[in-house]
Amino acid sequence: MNMSSSRLPAIVIAVAVILFIVYSSVFVVNARQQAIVVRFGQIQSVKSEPGIYFKLPFAFADADRVQYVEKQALRFDLDNIRVQVKGGATFDVDAFVVYKIADARKFRETVSGDRTAAESRLRTRLDSSLRRVYGLREFDAALSDERVSMMLEVRNDLHRDAETLGLQIDDVRIRRTDLTQDVSQKTYDRMRAERLAEAELLRADGTEEGQRRRAVADRQVVEILANASRDSEVLRGEGDAERARVFADAFSRDPAFFQFYRSMAAYNNALGSGSTTMVLSPASDFFRYFQSPNGTPPAPQPGAPALAAPSANAPLSLPAAPAAN
Repeated sequence: MNMSSSRLPAIVIAVAVILFIVYSSVFVVNARQQAIVVRFGQIQSVKSEPGIYFKLPFAFADADRVQYVEKQALRFDLDNIRVQVKGGATFDVDAFVVYKIADARKFRETVSGDRTAAESRLRTRLDSSLRRVYGLREFDAALSDERVSMMLEVRNDLHRDAETLGLQIDDVRIRRTDLTQDVSQKTYDRMRAERLAEAELLRADGTEEGQRRRAVADRQVVEILANASRDSEVLRGEGDAERARVFADAFSRDPAFFQFYRSMAAYNNALGSGSTTMVLSPASDFFRYFQSPNGTPPAPQPGAPALAAPSANAPLSLPAAPAAN
């Protein structure tokens, strides 16, 4: 029992040492990482597949050390870059780059596996490439379909520098292209002037078209009125001719009735208002139909003018009566 009790601490220490050695010798690489095994400052191997791997223990003694770098796509942004295009106009540009660490060994050798240092070098190259690409183009290029080819050109510029860093450029995107404040105001003023000129042109065309249509309408009005006046005169003449014919036919058929009808119309015109005062002799020829009990006109007085048959065009009234009070 005493011997077993004295060996127990030694066994525990031995197991602990073994576990520590095993722990120091094992490292795990997941699907989002790559592992660079460095021994005494020299790269021994690169583990890019996920799994459990072994190395020499005691990294603190500068034996095998493991440096992890990302395997998935990474991104960095470049904001508020002022670039100039042909003609002197300037843009404020925001862009970003999507890249991967394609060669972990080269990445370790060039920038010691430091993403910040690698992105700093790429930012410098991206800034230069953006200025060059924009400077070769006109003002409207960045706002047109040519923007796609500009991004491809920038990506190709970065590709060569990225390879020297062990990186792979997947994509370059221009997120924003805005005019600077002074250029924006000038552009707005120019566009406003163009729209005002276009509005004046449209207004002038509309005024000209309105005048033309009014002239056509006025001419049509004159033509319509002239035709209507002509037709009305023709119809009026035909009506007068028909009226004359009817009157002449009626007088020729029964002269006595026609004289009676004309006298009744004269009575209606002269006495119908009720406010007319007439000074006439009862024996006047005007009242001859009132002197006959059966309504037949008496024989005309000697020396009195006979009531002649009026013409068909004469109005249905007698000549003016003697002075009325």
